[in-house]
Amino acid sequence: MHLHTGTHVVAQFLGMGVNLDTLFTTWLTAIIVFIVVFMASRGRALVPSGIQNAVEFVIEALCDQFEKNVGKNYRQVVYVLLTLFMFIFVANEIGLLPTEHLTASPTNDVNTTLGLAIGSSLFVHFFKIKNSGFGHWIKHFFQPMPFFVVINVVEEISKPITLAMRLFGNILAGEILLEILCFMAPWLVPIIWIAFSLFVGLIQSYIFTTLVSIYLKSSVE
Repeated sequence: MHLHTGTHVVAQFLGMGVNLDTLFTTWLTAIIVFIVVFMASRGRALVPSGIQNAVEFVIEALCDQFEKNVGKNYRQVVYVLLTLFMFIFVANEIGLLPTEHLTASPTNDVNTTLGLAIGSSLFVHFFKIKNSGFGHWIKHFFQPMPFFVVINVVEEISKPITLAMRLFGNILAGEILLEILCFMAPWLVPIIWIAFSLFVGLIQSYIFTTLVSIYLKSSVE
């Protein structure tokens, strides 16, 4: 049995290897998110229904959680967090489409998850500098005592790495198991596993954005 999950169509560009399938599904994910948000916000009614009702329910639940994690100033970063959640959720689930490995999840590629994690980390430091000033941002690395600078720097480096590896590992493992189960019992087990994978994709997108919101707390206080 040959596993397709985790393998990529690679092209060379300026001396670098580019995973074309990941690039394709990343743009496809962005387009789907845009369409969903556009449809939910178009012709908004005072009493929501249909897709508007579903999207508003999700957004309100997430906003409540972000407010608890970030604090009263959560509105500074709420649009970043909501966009991050919707993108990761769609990216996690797009690999479940029955397209003969054409639409593997972009989050089963460590390049995608690492890019998301590094981008989130940069947002944390951006808002820290914006709200507290560059001097205070430098100073926090030396707290509570100057020799803690090494530990604090290592912590800041490890945060995006752990974020990326957690998301990447869970999505890749889920798609590998789904492919194996499709090979072993194509009519029974995959249906159950697909339902479970949908739930896992939702939970992983929630965990990722929740952790980022916790990291952002000190940046917007």
